[in-house]
Order: sequence, then structure tokens, then C-alpha cells
Amino acid sequence: MLSHDLSIKDKEFFDAYLKCNLYGISDLNFTNLFMWRHLYQLKYEILHGLLWISGMYYDKPFLFPPLFKESHALTALPRCLDLFKKKFDALGHRLMIKFVPSSMKEFFEKAAPNQLIFVRDRNNDDYIYLARDLIELKGRKFHGKKNHFNYFQKNIPYQYKSLTYDLIEDCLILTGKLKEGNYTPLEMDLLQNEEKAIQEALYHMDQLDYSGGVILIEGRVEAFTFGEKLTEDTMVIHIEKANANIRGLYQAINQQFCYHQCQDVLYVNREEDMGFDYLRKAKESYNPIKMIEKYDIFLR
Repeated sequence: MLSHDLSIKDKEFFDAYLKCNLYGISDLNFTNLFMWRHLYQLKYEILHGLLWISGMYYDKPFLFPPLFKESHALTALPRCLDLFKKKFDALGHRLMIKFVPSSMKEFFEKAAPNQLIFVRDRNNDDYIYLARDLIELKGRKFHGKKNHFNYFQKNIPYQYKSLTYDLIEDCLILTGKLKEGNYTPLEMDLLQNEEKAIQEALYHMDQLDYSGGVILIEGRVEAFTFGEKLTEDTMVIHIEKANANIRGLYQAINQQFCYHQCQDVLYVNREEDMGFDYLRKAKESYNPIKMIEKYDIFLR
């Protein structure tokens, strides 16, 4: 739909817009955009001073909320919507902007009064946690997590290390092993696409801004994770993988990464559940302090 393919060479260009954005959502982060660009067929273009990103979501074309360096640039929204309506009509689809956080609804309504319909998208809400909660696991609401973590610490010799280039292949081996199991076709599709996205991120580690950690047991990588600062007070976790057959390992990789990398932030954003029950259950079990509610936007 748009003219430019997204590549690693675009990072500096995108960062100039991303550092000014008011959205605060996990979707609008260069690492996320880059690692998932093939799955969502992402392209970009500047129209009337707004940076637009297009993609495909379950075979339907969509737009990300536009990026801008100054908020008054959103006054160009109606002109852009007129252009995009023609593009979407030509594809036989309704114009759709996804991942718009509730905090930005008013901006869009003022920029295009009486033109927009907002539809809640619960499956893509971001889960937000207090970093201190994930580090300390204190209190009754974390009793189960703390029990699993304590069991792991007391019974399983392990080593936590920062994620470095020499550990990439071991992380990818673990990722491949974790696809083995009884999954629905939709879950397996997610795991396969996630594996490709992980490869993209790991192989471009030196060009992206994230940091990561691994847990080694008997010299093998059995868990890894990586994330980066989304805003000054928030760390976003892009990926977390662990051998579920080892009790307490998921709790350990989460706690250890937060202990080592999240001391200087207030919040941790663990992204969305995409409507998968097992992900929703897992993310809710860590007691989010709040959710970033998101909307799809359609034209009236």
C-alpha cells in the first residue's frame, strides 16, 4: 500500500519520529516493527508531514497510528484519510487504523471531528506492571510466583548471564525446541512466525537498542528474554522464552531480567495477549497495575 520497505537502515530515521511520539505503546517501537516486518508486510511513507506505516493483519490491510514530530501535524489527518480511503477502497477493504491507545482518542477526534468510529480491541491491550513488583514478588498476590521462583533457586543450579552474540545460536536452538508440543494450528503459526522474528532481532543485536538475559542450566540455555526502554519510565519486554518443563524457570527469567535491567524504570510493559487464552492467563497472573487500552479506528 505504501512505497518503502522497512529495513534496519531505517532505524535512525524512525527513531527521530518515535522519540517524539505520544502513544507509549509497544507496537510503535523500532525493534518490534523491524522484527515483525515480514509477518505484517510492513511498509512506510510520509504523507503531509505524517509518517505512516501500513501492514496486513489476518489478511486485512491496516495502518498504524501516524508518527509525527509535533502534535499539530495531526491537523493533516483528514487529508491523509481521504487519500487512504481511496487506497483501501481499491483493495476492497474498509480503512482501518489499529493500535490507537485510549489516551490519543481525543487527539484524533479533534483532528477529524465527526469522521471516526472507535472500536475497542481488547486482544491488543498492553499489560503494564510495576517493575518493583516483578523484581520483589512480594505479597499474597505473588505468593504462587514466589513459591515457584524459590523452588527454582533452591533446587536448580543455574547461571544468569547477559545476552551476547555467542549465545544467539543456543537461544535459537531453544526456540526451535519450544515449538514441539500439542498446539492448535493458530498457536503453531504464531510460534513459527515468532521464531522468524526472534532470528531477525538476534542477528541484528548490535544495530538495535535492546538488552537481554539468559539462564544457563548445566551449560545449556534454557531461558532467554530481551527488551528495551520504551519511554523514560517504562521497559518493554519483546520476547521471553523458557523450558516450561523446569519448574520456576519462567518466573526466574522474568525476575532476573527485571532485577538486572529494570532498576531505573517504574513500569514494565509485557505487550499484548493477541487473544490467546494461555497468554492472557499468564499475563494476568502477574497482576498488571494497569492496561493500555487500544482501539481500531474506522471512517463513518
